[in-house]
Amino acid sequence: MNVNGAVAEGFEPVREAFARNFETLGDRGAAVAVYRDGHKVVDLWGGAKNVDDDADGAAPWEHGTAQIVRSATKGVAAAALLLLNQRGELDLDAPVGEYWPEFKAAGKERTRVWQLLAHRAGVPALDRPLTPAEALDPVLGAEAVAAQAPVWEPGTDHGYHAQTYSWLTGELVRRVTGRGIGAWVADEIAGPAGADLWLGLPAAEAARAGRVGKIEPPADPRGLKTRPKRAVADAYADPDSLTCRAFAAITPMPDENDPAYRAAALPASNGIATAEGLARFYASLIGEVDGGTRLFTPETVELARGERSAGPDRVLVVPTRFGLGYMLHGAASPLLSPTSFGHPGRGGALGFADPASGIAFGYVTNGFRKSVTADPRAQALVRAVQGAIAA
Repeated sequence: MNVNGAVAEGFEPVREAFARNFETLGDRGAAVAVYRDGHKVVDLWGGAKNVDDDADGAAPWEHGTAQIVRSATKGVAAAALLLLNQRGELDLDAPVGEYWPEFKAAGKERTRVWQLLAHRAGVPALDRPLTPAEALDPVLGAEAVAAQAPVWEPGTDHGYHAQTYSWLTGELVRRVTGRGIGAWVADEIAGPAGADLWLGLPAAEAARAGRVGKIEPPADPRGLKTRPKRAVADAYADPDSLTCRAFAAITPMPDENDPAYRAAALPASNGIATAEGLARFYASLIGEVDGGTRLFTPETVELARGERSAGPDRVLVVPTRFGLGYMLHGAASPLLSPTSFGHPGRGGALGFADPASGIAFGYVTNGFRKSVTADPRAQALVRAVQGAIAA
């Protein structure tokens, strides 16, 4: 496997780990980028652009190839709400209904904006799942969530809002700004940060995005193919469990290679980014990038990564930790250090920032696996970064 790109002196272990992902962990096509103190120190890519390409004559992954990042999109959506708060346009402690009156229905009138971001709103599932076509209509999605009765009293517990996070965050941005979240992110986040990421892939950029698919981890005597804990396996096997219902809020699962799906804005699940764009986005949250843009003030960084939810997750079953829209470093989602905040994408992608070390990280892949929060390929790269900065 040819690994393309460059690493700064001292970050050679990241290149080695990236190559091993193809050799031993079954990666098909992928890229990783790392910034430190606002400057790029890792920019690597390799493999095939499309997971279903034959080995011979496959379209190669190029610098600038983008991929869908699934729930890693949630970190971008969270940044939109936090920036609106930073600008004084959105009060995180206010009731959601102050901005979105219809949301007060069915016992949700006391739900606070911050509780949406911390997965405490109590609406991770819908009584009637949306079809893929319905899900792409932001009005229908918002109406469904607004009418939904909560599973638990909002604010009293937490559980991952896997799909409904799209309409919770997207509708708030629309109500506050009058713009769709895709356009707002393009103008206020991706553009100023110079980051190649999109919530709603423009037709002009469609050729850059490769096809995605599923891959199975290789059988390996060292235990690379591990079994989930019994409680987790049972939750995903039971179609009536809250776990299954949360992930099935859109049923059936949309075709992630469909141009119409990619052109829509579902901020829980369908962002498309390059690894460099994802890392640059996180770098811009914690400092100036290349001497230029910084998006978050230090106070907003502390808001983002301050723990708001911790313990057994009603949806993911395992213990999770959340700040305001971001997963925090922990057993379920290991990041770089206790100061890290970011978000994985189910099956592979990962983006995060670590204020203590000045590191910002982005990994994207076209081969999704069953892992939800701690993909072994991304984790191997994180460990390599840890080793590089420790040395």
